[in-house]
Amino acid sequence: MAYRPPHWLRNGHVQSVWPTLFRTVSIFEPEREVLTTDDDDELHLDWYRQGSGRLAVISHGLEGHSKRPYVLGLARALMNAGWDVLAWNYRSCGGVMNRQPRFYHSGSTEDLDRVLGHVLARPYGQIALSGFSMGGNLTLLYLAEQGERLDSRICGAVTYSVPCDLAGSAEVLARPSRKVYMTRFLRDLHVKMKEKSEKFPDLIDISDFESIRNFRQFDDRYTAPLHGFRDADDYWRQASALHRLRDIRVPALMVNAQDDPFLSGQCYPQADGILGGHVRAEYPRWGGHVGFVEHARDGLYWSERRAIAFLQNEI
Repeated sequence: MAYRPPHWLRNGHVQSVWPTLFRTVSIFEPEREVLTTDDDDELHLDWYRQGSGRLAVISHGLEGHSKRPYVLGLARALMNAGWDVLAWNYRSCGGVMNRQPRFYHSGSTEDLDRVLGHVLARPYGQIALSGFSMGGNLTLLYLAEQGERLDSRICGAVTYSVPCDLAGSAEVLARPSRKVYMTRFLRDLHVKMKEKSEKFPDLIDISDFESIRNFRQFDDRYTAPLHGFRDADDYWRQASALHRLRDIRVPALMVNAQDDPFLSGQCYPQADGILGGHVRAEYPRWGGHVGFVEHARDGLYWSERRAIAFLQNEI
């Protein structure tokens, strides 16, 4: 199922920004549920129910949320294929700041586990996972950590634009040619850290935040200490899914475009010893970062068609 976009879309940067700027997805308003965590925090869940016995759980990307066009596009496609859908927001995402000093990170599988524990109490016979970008890494890392212990109702996963090598991807995004992306991430994170510093002034200091230029500096200063890691390198090492892929025990698809401006070369593993026996990796020539744009009458993008085909044929 090859992806062959028109010539004007054969550019990773165009693919990466086009859906954010120009895509609108029509879908009914979800039912919002607030899930309380064990440490007195909140996760905000968006349910799209139609009485199905199958549920797909979607995890968004860094500084994303459950209403991003790529989430809504996949949710609509899955519903058309007969699934219920749950799109969840990480701590501090979805328009509501969380209560605790911590927020989220690429390896916060304990929160995904909380969400799945919540939905496994419901009468779904099959549960599929999906994740975009950071959410893809989170999804694959969760499946690897669970290994043989994974609940048998969780039947597979589809992930896109996965920075499974966090250290390498951080280096890529630190390049001058990626400054436009890095600036936007840091701008959004600055807003959040400012709000957190007002609530927790003894823990979070945002003085001279403007000196931060890349993820190494941000993760060293905030992500690592707030989440129990020694430093950015320790965080990236523990939270990267790359060297845990072989521990996954259900069918999982990882699709990374070769022209993705966010990913390092290590995010395209091919050896069976790295992928293991259950992960299928596909590396289309084009697609950018969470792009895979397609102009079709039904409004679907190629990534959504690929997800439906994989779930229908592989699980």
